[in-house]
Amino acid sequence: MPSARVAFVGAGPGDHSLLTVRAAELLAAADAVVVDDPAAEDLARQYGRPGVRIIETTDGDRASTLTQASWAKIVARAATQVAKEAEGDDTTPGGSGLLVRLMTGDPTAFHGLAAELAACHKAGHLTEIVPGVSTSAGIAAYAGIPLTSRESGSVHIVDAGAATADWAGGTAPTTTVVVLGDADQLADGLERLEAAGRDPQTPVAITENGTTTEQRTTTTTLAEAPALLRAGGLTPDVALVGATVALRDELSWYETKPLFGWRVLVPRTKDQAGPTIDRLAEYGARGETVPTISVEAPRTPQQMQRAIKGLVTGRYEWVGFTSVNAVRAVREKLEEIGLDVRAFAGLKLAAVGGVTADALREMGLEPDLVPTGEQSARGLLEVWPPYDEVLDPINGVFLPRADIATDTLVAGLQEMGWEVDDVTAYRTVRAAPPAVEVRDAIKQGAYDAVVFTSSSTVRNLVGIAGKPHPTTVVACIGPATAKTAEDHGLTVSVLAQEASSASLVDGLADYGRQLRAAAIEAGETVQRPSDKRPAGRRKAR
Repeated sequence: MPSARVAFVGAGPGDHSLLTVRAAELLAAADAVVVDDPAAEDLARQYGRPGVRIIETTDGDRASTLTQASWAKIVARAATQVAKEAEGDDTTPGGSGLLVRLMTGDPTAFHGLAAELAACHKAGHLTEIVPGVSTSAGIAAYAGIPLTSRESGSVHIVDAGAATADWAGGTAPTTTVVVLGDADQLADGLERLEAAGRDPQTPVAITENGTTTEQRTTTTTLAEAPALLRAGGLTPDVALVGATVALRDELSWYETKPLFGWRVLVPRTKDQAGPTIDRLAEYGARGETVPTISVEAPRTPQQMQRAIKGLVTGRYEWVGFTSVNAVRAVREKLEEIGLDVRAFAGLKLAAVGGVTADALREMGLEPDLVPTGEQSARGLLEVWPPYDEVLDPINGVFLPRADIATDTLVAGLQEMGWEVDDVTAYRTVRAAPPAVEVRDAIKQGAYDAVVFTSSSTVRNLVGIAGKPHPTTVVACIGPATAKTAEDHGLTVSVLAQEASSASLVDGLADYGRQLRAAAIEAGETVQRPSDKRPAGRRKAR
């Protein structure tokens, strides 16, 4: 029988950025991935190659109802199938006969690992174990609770659902106990820990949705924790018991981020919003995109075709890119007529900002000119050199832009002596309305904030989805965008200091810090803006 490689890979406790480099490499090369958790399925789709087969065997719950023996058979059979499909096949991209078994946390802490390994060995498959950030260590770290300290030098990890769980090993006051399980299992387990002799006044931290932006940690005591868990309302991952829990007030770093848990609406496409989403995540927020425009080809392509021909015939000295969409439109047109980046040989390239410059670099092109200050047409004009009849052999500039672009850049270049071909490279039209659930979330205040990067995003979002709720914090990239928002009846709370998405998010984070500081100073519970909606309009998270 043909053999496959089977990698047992740790997916970490929840935060996708905790995936190891080796795990990401294997997922990118895998022919199939076996998962037992919906979150692991999302991870497999994010890092897996296009077309990877995902074998999902759960009923939608985190805890699988399958026995260890059943899991072992599933994995071994999947590996054999992968091996058969890959045997002698040199045409399938990434076809390596590789099966990844993706496991939550760390594989070595997984009950069924030994049985699944044995089944694969028996079937003749090669195996590899890739450690991951364990649920115990990962969630404790994100809760701001060290597992050990100078006074607490040992750790005792217990699966509350296991019949053979050892509770006596966690009774010493110098031992930190990590208890895993659902709410009922944790309640029963903590009662058994107290009955075994642990001090009932020992601090306990119960964490839900660990390492994600929905994380929430509740602190109590060993005596009070079981009743709290049985009262409902908590969906915990882990309970930490011990003296180190008291250090959380000083060491908490994740749940105290300025935008922690905020749900922020980004009215842009996923391709455009990547840097904004990443920066929001650094501050603890979850960014969600809603496209407000759709990019389409120009109605008359002849102008674009003539301009592309001018690249290779020497008509231009400069090409100015004012958006990622312009970069994409030019690249697609080059590919359409059989050209590549060599068409830019001898030309100077300008990019309106860092994101556009990165799009050029992805094509293998390094821009010659990028504004160091304001990333806009005005900022680009400030650094663009004037035409010099002696130094510049050609005075032509190719500007591939949107059909609705302003004349600021064209007029400025012409004043400096350049002859500009302002070419419509793409059209922008209003996008289709988002799903009903998204529209309701926008109008009912489920979003904590919305970040507007242009006046058109304001007009189009209101046009396709309605006005954001009054409790939603409105952040704008500049005065013109802010005026458009105010003209549409919105109250602008944040104005970016610079015309960049990074500055916009930084400004929102500063506003979040101010809200948090004011609540703490007033002795109030720190709330997100969406928590301040009228109770009748608020939906469960």
